[in-house]
This record gives sequence, structure tokens and C-alpha cells, in this order.
Amino acid sequence: MNDGPKPGEAIHNRIAMLRVDRGVSRRELAEALGVHYQTVGYLERGEYSPSLHLALRIAAYFDVPVEFAFSIEPFPVLRPAPLEA
Repeated sequence: MNDGPKPGEAIHNRIAMLRVDRGVSRRELAEALGVHYQTVGYLERGEYSPSLHLALRIAAYFDVPVEFAFSIEPFPVLRPAPLEA
């Protein structure tokens, strides 16, 4: 039985946003997770869906709930508040 995503069913993530917000490079994140730095790029671009174990480790690394970092629905686009004149 395969419960992974079917073709066209992406796992959306906020890895890049979390990484940039925390000032962590792809290489630093990869080393902390024990994966190749290119894997982090594949994950960020949605070219690779993480295992549950890896998704939980990523959420733990950033100290956020897994649902904050990953979703089966696209995340809303976060726009900065308009500057007041």
C-alpha cells in the first residue's frame, strides 16, 4: 500500500521561508538534518516530498508544528503590510 502523494499531488512547504527567516543556509540545514544540501533545494522547490520522519525533523529543527511547515494545500501568499506615508 502506497500512501505517498500521487502524481500531481504536491506537498507544499515553508522550508525556504523558515530557513531565510532564521538566517540558515541550505548547507547548514542539510548538515543539521543529515541530508545532502541539494535535498534541501529539492524540498524547497517541491521537487521532492519528504518522508514523515524528515518532515518531523524539519519542523522540530525550526521549532514549529509540522502543519506550519507542510501542507497538502498551497499556503496563502504572505504579503507585507503596506507602508504608511
